[in-house]
Amino acid sequence: MGRLGIFGGTFDPPHLGHLMLADEAQAQLCLGQVLWILTPDPPHKEGQQLTALAHRLDMLTAAISDNPSFRISRVDIDRPAPHYAVDTVRLLAEAHPQDELIYLMGGDSLHDLPTWHTPRQFIEACDGIGVMRRPGDRIALKSLEKTLPGLTQKVRFIDAPLLEISSSDIRSRVSRGKSVRYYLTAPVYQIIQERKLYQI
Repeated sequence: MGRLGIFGGTFDPPHLGHLMLADEAQAQLCLGQVLWILTPDPPHKEGQQLTALAHRLDMLTAAISDNPSFRISRVDIDRPAPHYAVDTVRLLAEAHPQDELIYLMGGDSLHDLPTWHTPRQFIEACDGIGVMRRPGDRIALKSLEKTLPGLTQKVRFIDAPLLEISSSDIRSRVSRGKSVRYYLTAPVYQIIQERKLYQI
């Protein structure tokens, strides 16, 4: 029996912050592997313009290719929308019946958990919830527990470095002709340059 981290996102683009957080989660939670779940069209970002899935998949493949314990799962790519986290976890549990599944999220996502699709069922489906905590974060776990009983016993905090890098900031910088070279791995930067992604 192993322990798998589930790290979902649109990864538009995947950047060094994502890699550092996944690495910290793996080390602090003793994860055998981190499954990167590329979400084609997340319900909470409905209406937001996303880069074509093929480009995002190529960038994510390039970003994690040098780490054998990071792996892309096609669980959301190969099924029709909507892609709710509870269904993703259940499908992965079927595919990995011997493994403990730890869903990775940021403190902001934990705060928003009551607004997710069937949050109680989501909590039940996870063996654990790894919450990436940034320095100075205030997470009202007690009040969340009142809304979502059973949450506290599933949460495991991960101390994460404070990195002011976001995918939206990278897209904005590229569109304005600013440098993003050291926000990304070299292969991802090369794909963005060659395919002229994020340019207006």
